[in-house]
Amino acid sequence: MAVTEIDRTDTTGSAAAALMPAAGWPHKMLIGGRAVAGEGAPIAVEHPGDGAVFTQFAGASDGQIEAAIATARAAADTGEWAALKPVERVAIVRRFVAALRSRADELEKVVIAEGGCPISSVVLPVQVRGPLATVEDQLDLYLTLPESESNPLPLEERINAAGTVFQSMRRYVPHGVVVAISAYNFPFFLNIWKLVPALATGNCVILRPSPLTPLSALAMVAAAQEAGFPDGVLNIVAEAGADGALALTTDPRVDMVSFTGSTDVGKKVMAQGAATMKRLQLELGGKSAQIFMADRLAAAAGAAAGVCLAHAGQGCVLGTRVLVPESEKAAVMAAMAKAIEGLVPGDPLDPATRMGPVINAAQRARCERYVELAVAAGATVVAGGKAIDTPGHYFEPTILDVPDASNPAARDEIFGPIVAVIGYRDIDHAVEIANDSIFGLSGYVYGADARAALAVAKRIRSGTVNVNIGGAMSGYASSGGHGSSGLGRERGVEGLRVYQELQCLNFAS
Repeated sequence: MAVTEIDRTDTTGSAAAALMPAAGWPHKMLIGGRAVAGEGAPIAVEHPGDGAVFTQFAGASDGQIEAAIATARAAADTGEWAALKPVERVAIVRRFVAALRSRADELEKVVIAEGGCPISSVVLPVQVRGPLATVEDQLDLYLTLPESESNPLPLEERINAAGTVFQSMRRYVPHGVVVAISAYNFPFFLNIWKLVPALATGNCVILRPSPLTPLSALAMVAAAQEAGFPDGVLNIVAEAGADGALALTTDPRVDMVSFTGSTDVGKKVMAQGAATMKRLQLELGGKSAQIFMADRLAAAAGAAAGVCLAHAGQGCVLGTRVLVPESEKAAVMAAMAKAIEGLVPGDPLDPATRMGPVINAAQRARCERYVELAVAAGATVVAGGKAIDTPGHYFEPTILDVPDASNPAARDEIFGPIVAVIGYRDIDHAVEIANDSIFGLSGYVYGADARAALAVAKRIRSGTVNVNIGGAMSGYASSGGHGSSGLGRERGVEGLRVYQELQCLNFAS
């Protein structure tokens, strides 16, 4: 049977049907300023809460991916978008954000339906409304940045012996065509944090969301048309597989790739872009450590619950390694287990649910496999540790007593509601364990003595370290990874400049 443009009948088998907008689920893509139906393989979108496909539609064909690249390249080559004054571009981007904000209720329903984020989750505001507010701050920040600035030449170099005045300037220019590829866990959040800075700085963009969560990107199509972007400046394409992503990351007409996802896929993206020397912004995996100093151990009781309540542990910055003094480890784990006693994963649509499912059956199986690997390597299951035998993709909140940092549960990113608790002898040992990782995306230090905690934080090799706070999101402060956690930054000044090339202009008069 052919996939229809909007097929309401396929929602009846899933609880997600209750969330469907009056106009149906968003299926159309944006290419060259036009909303178009897909012509490629069908995308089946599954609700993680019950495992049922709730909508199916045609994704982008190879020809439509090619059309998106061609129209973005043509728009970039005219130079019209880049030639606008920053305030003019920002005004159009603000209209886009305002149009999305007017759809915030609908966007939240989409995120719940396709991603399984519970309607009462503590992170639901981070999914949609939080980024819609803070991207405005980044636009304000962008307008304060100079388009050009003088290089700090010594005075004697500015005028030569013949009296010629020499100047040297730094100029910030857009890359041209930027491809944005996002992950499934916080899809709208990731999409908007790529689109806004890339567009504001004068680039033309092609957004390609995860096939697991395409609807939150397609829901942006109408808002983009309302904003009035010139044709080809913003394109949104969704696909069932990865052929389109491969084309986007290898095509010589694409100048930059901004990717959020696993480290393994990030390495492939990096290799695919190497032949044409594409600029890259990669936010990849993490295995962040939470160090609880001896004078702040009470705070460790909520460490596991904090991870599990954050979208069932599906967050790259989450502190899934919990480090506590060896002498207090048993007591801390008992307190952690007590804190998650009543934390039972459940229906994302139930207002009483605080923790929902993982994204799909494969991710649930990954959680099972890592618990088995951890136990085989000497870990003990303190709480949870099993998949839940019910429709949907649920896994118990899990605490593992891990003997050392070599355990698979302490080394690999699992992306589920699983924390590994490791004991340390002294603070130097804690720092050593925290840094014993290929990852370096985030980190956490808790201590009653803030000065001592800050001193520990400064020793952590990580792109972000949070002291006595569970994290912060601001348009003014950037985030990004060290090591295998990626390249470049998002948000803040660095998250704007990453979408620009530096050009040096030298001239004499």
